[in-house]
Amino acid sequence: MAQPSPKKVLLMGRAGAGKTSMRSIIFANYLARETKRFTYTNHVEQSHLRFLGNLILSLWDCGGQDTFMENYFESQREHIFRNCEVLIYVIGLSPATIDIALKSSGGNEPSGAQSKPPATTKEFEKDFVYWKQTAESIRQFSPFATVFCLVHKMDLVKEQDRERVFAFYDGELRRLGGDLRRIQTFATSIWDETLFKAWSDIVNCLIPYVNVLNAHLKHFCSVAQADEVVLFEKSTFLVIASASDEHHKDPHRFEKISNIAKQFKLTCGKSQANFTTLTVQNSFFRAFIDKFTDNTYIMAIITNKEVPSAAVLINIDLARSHFDRIAASMPSGPTL
Repeated sequence: MAQPSPKKVLLMGRAGAGKTSMRSIIFANYLARETKRFTYTNHVEQSHLRFLGNLILSLWDCGGQDTFMENYFESQREHIFRNCEVLIYVIGLSPATIDIALKSSGGNEPSGAQSKPPATTKEFEKDFVYWKQTAESIRQFSPFATVFCLVHKMDLVKEQDRERVFAFYDGELRRLGGDLRRIQTFATSIWDETLFKAWSDIVNCLIPYVNVLNAHLKHFCSVAQADEVVLFEKSTFLVIASASDEHHKDPHRFEKISNIAKQFKLTCGKSQANFTTLTVQNSFFRAFIDKFTDNTYIMAIITNKEVPSAAVLINIDLARSHFDRIAASMPSGPTL
């Protein structure tokens, strides 16, 4: 199989939006609390990140100070935006911008809210000015790029206001994005599973045979008599494929497990222990997380008490070579 060329991923947003923090949590195994000491990125930081073996992400983390943002749209426009596979635009919330968003959404203002000074309103508007210029630039130089907009630091929003704040930003981003192709928006925070949900979707769009993996996982789920089966990338623990035999109320359940399992894996590493297998059991279900192929972990959820645990582990072991052959048969893309 030919070595795939690096996939250019553009990470943009204003200074302090949280771009470098989220990148470090996902790809460099930082804990959320460890990102507090980070300073602003003051240049375009390019890094090559290996994902699923031979999928190389050329991640451009673009510093977001106003001077840099203006240069991106003027002297560096073509250099920054051409040949881009994925654009991730991050808008970082603050108490001031949250108040303005709530007021602009037409609802009641939060208690104690006061009129914001012009300087605060101007900073709020800059987020959308830069987004509109970003959308125009990506449309011109990478019209087939997949676009993700992350409304970040949602933990700063009161829980009862989150849906309204996100709906406001989602509407404005889509309106100003115009006819931009394939735009997806997410509400995210480094303190919960929402960050893993967004980045799982981001990397999934770069894996050409995700649908094939899902179909084979569905078959494995049936053979193993599992309720759900999930495939995680080894180093990031991002979800890359899943199968379920029934509908579940919690759409973020996989990402919650992803977040927990990664934290446990990091804790094991700091204790000089290797994380290979984890089994959790209670009166309702059994969950098996096991090293699967060279670049993945697998999780199987079993509620049928008549299925022996040994049988589940044997089925996982037998499926390894099958999934290796699936990846090898693909004409292009990452390896499992």
